[in-house]
This record gives sequence, structure tokens and C-alpha cells, in this order.
Amino acid sequence: MWTLLLLLWVTPGPEAFNKGIGEPCEEHLECRSGCCVSNSLNPHRFCTAQTFFQHCLPWHKPVGYQCYHHWECQSRCCSQIGRSLKRFCVSKTIFLQCVPWRKLKGDLCRSHRECLSQCCIRQRDSSPRRCTPRTGILAQCLPLN
Repeated sequence: MWTLLLLLWVTPGPEAFNKGIGEPCEEHLECRSGCCVSNSLNPHRFCTAQTFFQHCLPWHKPVGYQCYHHWECQSRCCSQIGRSLKRFCVSKTIFLQCVPWRKLKGDLCRSHRECLSQCCIRQRDSSPRRCTPRTGILAQCLPLN
């Protein structure tokens, strides 16, 4: 009899397992997934999914958040955006590769692959090479002359 009462007291009721992924929580028992982890952006904890091996997945930053390492991001991609030296979580390409940051129009460059336009040329023989937009009907890498 005492064992049954003890089990009823220790076993959580159905209301304990009602929170879905992304909802705030304080303990693993509150989540349907059984995982309640800390969010690195604030001190709160949220329900997250489990891996195939029933481990709780850590919280990762979504696309657009500032990062320093690939592992910080949900996409596993942390890249420089724009001319600032800051890095942000970015999405992956359809080939599951991290979108690399490329130089913008007018930036100094050494090769085509450095530029967003994939076009790094000199406008005049004496000028430095710069990223330029592709031009013409066939979108070629031509000087603007």
C-alpha cells in the first residue's frame, strides 16, 4: 500500500508533459521530449528535441544571430556578412554548404571568387582590381569602358 502511494506521489501527472519544443520550462519533466535546456541568449530554459540516441539537443542560434564559431548556429554556418568584421549565423546552400561571404561592388580583390558577382577586374590598365557587376547579354565579366 505504501509503495503504491509513494509511486503516485513521485510519478508526474499528465499535465507535467504538456510543453512542446520551444516552450519555456524549468525541468526536463515539463517537456514532451523530456529535454529542457538553457538558451545562450538569455537565462531562460526551453524544451528542445532529443537525438536518435535520446540525448537532449543543445540550443543553437538561428540565422541572423551574431556568432564566432560554426557550432554555435542551428545551420552550423557562421560567416562574415558585409564589410564589418562581425560574423553571423547564415543558412546553407541547396548543396548543404555554408554560404561564404564575398566582397561587394567596388571592393579591392585579387581573384573572381572573392567577389559576390564572381567578377574581379581592372577598369584601366593602371587601376587596381575591383569587384564589378557582370555586364552584357550573357552576363560576362567585362570592363565597363
